[in-house]
Amino acid sequence: MLGLRGVGKTVLLERMRQDAEGTGVQTVRAEAPEDRSLPSLLAPELRLVLLKLSKHEQARDLSQRALRALAGFVGAMKVKYRDIEVGLDVGPEPGLADNGDLEHDLQELLQATAIAARQADTSLAIFLDELQYVKEDQLAALITALHRISQLQLPVILVGAGLPQLRARMGRARSYAERLFAFPEIGPLAPSDARRAIHKPIDDQGVGIEDKALDRIVEETQAYPYFLQEWGKHAWDQAQTSPITLHDVQAASNIALAELDESFFRVRFDRLTPLEKSYLRAMAELGPGPHRSGDIADVLKRAVSSLAPTRAQLIAKGMIWSPSHGETAFTVPLFDDFMRRTIP
Repeated sequence: MLGLRGVGKTVLLERMRQDAEGTGVQTVRAEAPEDRSLPSLLAPELRLVLLKLSKHEQARDLSQRALRALAGFVGAMKVKYRDIEVGLDVGPEPGLADNGDLEHDLQELLQATAIAARQADTSLAIFLDELQYVKEDQLAALITALHRISQLQLPVILVGAGLPQLRARMGRARSYAERLFAFPEIGPLAPSDARRAIHKPIDDQGVGIEDKALDRIVEETQAYPYFLQEWGKHAWDQAQTSPITLHDVQAASNIALAELDESFFRVRFDRLTPLEKSYLRAMAELGPGPHRSGDIADVLKRAVSSLAPTRAQLIAKGMIWSPSHGETAFTVPLFDDFMRRTIP
């Protein structure tokens, strides 16, 4: 069971899901927005999995039982969460995943699904993106269910992707989460890998790029995968002849930053309250970070304790995280530059 965090997580998550499906593994794929419950994300996806499993003759009866568990689960959870929309042709089995307690019911539902998958000689892989937005009590129920699945040695794996605060949230939800999961961090590429990510596709097209131009792209993007894609695209579009030059990259940088300002960064900025914007602007004044909470408070001329709720809200919104106690850092690279451009 894995927990991924960092830039590039969504792309990697989707690639892993495709690879899993290519080997015949049954997959659940969902993204957790801030306003949806975990049951509403899992229920329709598990229904599709169980319908597929029911086509295996040797697993038909167990799949039907798991579908009855799902019917009981949905019926009970609709009362509690009210955001589950899934059509079921199978009636519930009284007493099976229907008592209204998420921790207990989710455990029974996943266990029934896993047994059906094992009977069909396959596995179940659950891919959940933006896992940091799942409410802590629901996250605790998921971890507990997976812990039980692990103890029973049933064929289920969770691959969750989230922002850097995910490890701490899972640890708060269940203290044994860090023993149950691995938390590889997806951060910037090594300089050599970042250079290769740009020059290899260019070389494959029979085009060249100057060393200075390549160095500038790596410097401007801080070797983060998504930004490498953006700078590479715009540098290619700007170049009229081979090789791509430093001048082409400089022009591409202006375009890439303008587009990021209006989309990638702006979407995050527009979700903020005035006080939250002031907090992030104070962080930007100090540089890319991480920064001590006291230093941020000094910029704002406020007491650290008075800013604690704002900091907590920004962490909840996925704007910042705490690399260590008392430190704060942006979750999105280059966001400090954006804040200085947006609020001079």
